[in-house]
Amino acid sequence: MPAETESDVLEVNRGLLKELEDMGFSMARAAWALHHSGNSSLEAAVNWIVDHENDSQFEKMPVVEFNIEIESPSPGDDTAETAQARANELKERARKLREEEETKREREREKERIRAGKEMMETRRIAEENERKRNIALRKAEKEEEKKAREKVMMKVNADKAERKSRLGLPTVAESTSTSTLVAPLDTKLQKMLMPSKSKEMRECLRSLRRNHKEEDPRTMRRVFETLLMIVRNAAKTPDEEKYRRIRVTNRLFQERVGRFKEGLEFMELCGFKREGGSEFLSLANDEGDMSRLRDASFQLQSAVTNPFFGLLSKEAAEE
Repeated sequence: MPAETESDVLEVNRGLLKELEDMGFSMARAAWALHHSGNSSLEAAVNWIVDHENDSQFEKMPVVEFNIEIESPSPGDDTAETAQARANELKERARKLREEEETKREREREKERIRAGKEMMETRRIAEENERKRNIALRKAEKEEEKKAREKVMMKVNADKAERKSRLGLPTVAESTSTSTLVAPLDTKLQKMLMPSKSKEMRECLRSLRRNHKEEDPRTMRRVFETLLMIVRNAAKTPDEEKYRRIRVTNRLFQERVGRFKEGLEFMELCGFKREGGSEFLSLANDEGDMSRLRDASFQLQSAVTNPFFGLLSKEAAEE
């Protein structure tokens, strides 16, 4: 609808205009209301006024023309009180209509909030599922790495055994050292017999660390094992990186997680890290013997990390 100007002439119903004025509405706003409601009824005019009560543009008095053809019958004996009561009734009806509309809009907004919440929960579920799959893949890769390390140790054991038999002049069975051939794993008792003494010392050191500090929060001890595992793995995977072969003992994080435990420093020494004189560094020599010890240390630490009862059960201590 195009906007009216001050020069527009509005045709209004004189009787309805008077009733609106009696209700307390200004003549200007009553005239606009009758014009926009088509002079159809008093109720329609009041509803229009309620809907546009905040529109200041309708406060200006327009040019009014009273059209005889749309005159309404005389309001009769209606008193000012009756007219006011009718106006209040119409206002109340309009207010209820607005409340119903607002309730309807609030329901729609609530539905939208519920829909958005469901979408957020689904997004979070997918993210958690992906994280779980990544963790499973990581554990699988670590197990494969441990398996390959054990196979390499068994191959070396078998090769050493064959060499000793050859030196003694005993008959030997040809054993393939090809990486594509898997060596049958030794049973548990034989593994314990062949386990190097240094590896046993490492395991006993880790058990002592767990037993001697069992009053500590289990999460704290797990963090100690994980920190040691990270140090050992970094040194084993990148032996040429000097930063992974030298640990500053006075480093705040190292002290907080490892250095404050006597057994933690002892385990570092069992891995080949040495502290020369008054140096504040633990250094690792770059030779094959130390690399073998690092692999053994990684295996022992992985067991300590994954077993929540590591070092706490008397049965476990007795087995070893």
